[in-house]
Amino acid sequence: MLRVAVVGSGPSGLYTAQALVQQSAVPDVRVHVLDRLPCPYGLVRYGVAPDHEKIKSLQGSLRTVLEHERITFVGNVEACTPELPARRLRELYHAVVYCVGAAADRRLGIPGEDLTGSFSATEFVSWYSAHPDADPGGFALGVRSAVVIGVGNVAVDVARILARGAGELLPTDMPQGALDLLGGSTVREVHVVGRRGPSQARFTTKELRELGGLPDASVSVEPSELELDPGYGDPSALPGALRRNVEVLRGWALRPPPARARSLRLRFHLRPVEILGEAGRVAAVRFERTVPDGAGGVCGTGTHEDIEAQLVLRSVGYRGVPLPGLPFDEGRGTVPHAGGRVLRDGVPSAGEYVAGWIKRGPTGVIGTNRPCAKETAASLLADAGALTRRTLPGDPLDALRASGLRPVEWPGWLAIEAAEAALGASLGRRSVKLHDWAGLLGAAGGTGT
Repeated sequence: MLRVAVVGSGPSGLYTAQALVQQSAVPDVRVHVLDRLPCPYGLVRYGVAPDHEKIKSLQGSLRTVLEHERITFVGNVEACTPELPARRLRELYHAVVYCVGAAADRRLGIPGEDLTGSFSATEFVSWYSAHPDADPGGFALGVRSAVVIGVGNVAVDVARILARGAGELLPTDMPQGALDLLGGSTVREVHVVGRRGPSQARFTTKELRELGGLPDASVSVEPSELELDPGYGDPSALPGALRRNVEVLRGWALRPPPARARSLRLRFHLRPVEILGEAGRVAAVRFERTVPDGAGGVCGTGTHEDIEAQLVLRSVGYRGVPLPGLPFDEGRGTVPHAGGRVLRDGVPSAGEYVAGWIKRGPTGVIGTNRPCAKETAASLLADAGALTRRTLPGDPLDALRASGLRPVEWPGWLAIEAAEAALGASLGRRSVKLHDWAGLLGAAGGTGT
């Protein structure tokens, strides 16, 4: 028998587990999917916007992976800690695959970034997605203007949530506390700002178009900013997705925005240089006008513009963080690997593997994780003959419990699901997420099952 631990139950971890049991020529592969949270699905549960129900429905296909007879969900267990160091995992399993994503947000590195009212977009996403580490009352929305720095899909998500009315979000699984605070929001202007031009923005056309379909918010752009981008003037050479983005923006530039309760303003060619404060709180963001440098980037012009804001959400990318006991490439923010095999001083480390963002960096969409996982699984299975020569101790779950950990297994997760459905029913809503550790572990059966 080949016994494997997959650390992380998001798409990369579950696609890896699936590939291991589907592709294996080994007669008996057993996979334990470990997660520090008592809930599976990673960013599909805690990162996809609650109003994106089609994407969130991916949980259904991920669920079938965890229901496989040779795959076991083991929640509420954090790896690479003093309680469960990497070396201990290697003692309990023939192989360990780390699928932990990119847990840190990139910073702007400008003055004022730590003022009250300045957050990473991920903090905001975690809050409205009911991540148990998020402060349920952490966002004061009794402000008039918000600035979102970045022009990727996460930036568009948080801007859209800020611009939606609470009634539009009522059918989602958003936690009740977040829904109540958004219902009382006084935000009337949301500025989404990028340092480069529209033909270089990272959002998808579907996400962009959604902004134009919000019933209580209008969208506007600055034609003069769009025209700075050569790709906007002649989009014929652009890849299809970027060309469609430009076409959507051109349509908005040709018509005046309708009068609505909230306004969404997409700005381009503005680079943040300072977050300005008053009495320790965000008051505005100072930007420098940029222009194309002729080499695919931009350069500053020395001209500045201040945009009033009492809330700033920074969405400029993610970065992997070191895992105690594993090598780490600080420059790339990834674990060094060859075909998914962890490299220590350039040599493959027996029984240690990576998949997902910690392997390749924060690139691609959810589906990109599937071929990445298959590559890693293929490397692991090719090594199976050597790996299974090592004799393992008994049931690793018994060993985890003996060390003081309290795993939440599949029945515990099903109990959490049932509790969330009951909570939603009591509020006249569909299933509503539990937002705190005590509630999740209590629903799962005290401190785990």
